[in-house]
Amino acid sequence: MPQMIFVNLPVKDLETTKSFFGKLGFSFNPQFSDENTACLVISDTIFAMLLKESRFKEFTKKEIADASKSTEVILALSAESREKVDELVDTALASGGSPANDPIDYGFMYGRSFQDPNHHIWEVMWMEPSAVEGRQG
Repeated sequence: MPQMIFVNLPVKDLETTKSFFGKLGFSFNPQFSDENTACLVISDTIFAMLLKESRFKEFTKKEIADASKSTEVILALSAESREKVDELVDTALASGGSPANDPIDYGFMYGRSFQDPNHHIWEVMWMEPSAVEGRQG
């Protein structure tokens, strides 16, 4: 079974956050969702657990970062084309998101970013497949 990742993110307004990501075409797994949590499905093995701040606080002894003032994480998503990068980011901006950083365009790699309603930064990146063929990490 492939390893899965669950990124936990605090949110101020769960319904606004769910609506935002729903407009971007993402779905939620009801099995791992309730009135305090929404399990955002990114892929078969990648999920973002969107937790009301009160619920998020149950998992940490530290203060929750104010993402409107500091960056605690940058989440990067791959896209299958430059057009898909633009489509997702343009939809995010039209759905209540805000710009995060300037676009990057190296020809073989293109990306844009946005902030969700909770100020978490999401990058959407496309890379020319031939630019990474044969690369090993």
